[in-house]
Amino acid sequence: MRRGTRGSAGSAGDAQRATARQVASLLLDYPGEELQSRLPLLRAAVAPLPVDLAGPLGRALDHVETTPLAQQQADYVATFDLRRRCSLYLTYYTYGDTRKRGMALLQFKHLYSRAGLALGDAELPDHLAVVLEFAATGDARRGERLLTSYRTGVELIRLALEERGSPYVDVLRAVCATLPALPAQDRESVLALARQGPPTEDVGLDPYGTTPFSPPDVMPGPPTGTPPGRSTTALPTPTLRRPSDLESASSTGASA
Repeated sequence: MRRGTRGSAGSAGDAQRATARQVASLLLDYPGEELQSRLPLLRAAVAPLPVDLAGPLGRALDHVETTPLAQQQADYVATFDLRRRCSLYLTYYTYGDTRKRGMALLQFKHLYSRAGLALGDAELPDHLAVVLEFAATGDARRGERLLTSYRTGVELIRLALEERGSPYVDVLRAVCATLPALPAQDRESVLALARQGPPTEDVGLDPYGTTPFSPPDVMPGPPTGTPPGRSTTALPTPTLRRPSDLESASSTGASA
């Protein structure tokens, strides 16, 4: 007799998708000691998820547990900050270095504002970790819409990480598993963007500062005291999900 198995991500409920996205958000932020301290909690939250979510997220957590923090931080910078093709800024893949991207960024901030959340001026609102957090803990409907609208960018990041052999690819696999499958037309768009790259236009990031829209091949160093990667400016409470929230999600999943 076949043993029972957990369902696939397609059968995941809203709460399970939210948990997976929040764990992914934490894993896509610049690694620090806080992430290390949350590992038991994150494992408990991931354990009851469908196998298509629990498998890749579990492997990503294994990597965090077994890799020295200094190496994780160096790998994060080398992967996401120094390589255009792995950029975590979703609007880059659709608009590249064009003025249209500025309008897209304002739309992101407007959606966050309508949910009662706000980002600091130093943080770009289209960072995938921020969008995942918003979908998980801010406004699920609007967050889902953002992720679906920029599904091509998410897929391009996954493909770039696959090609690089990065351990972060497991996080992107889980994120993609929370989303509808790419239709044929979108798969063609992904292939076209992978070949041609996003559009280009020499513009600045005003009102987001003087940093160029897309991460250049070598990013300028962060301000003194600020780790590389995402800015330390975070969403106000609720920010990256607090341990009590993950404990609640874990308990709910375990009792389901």
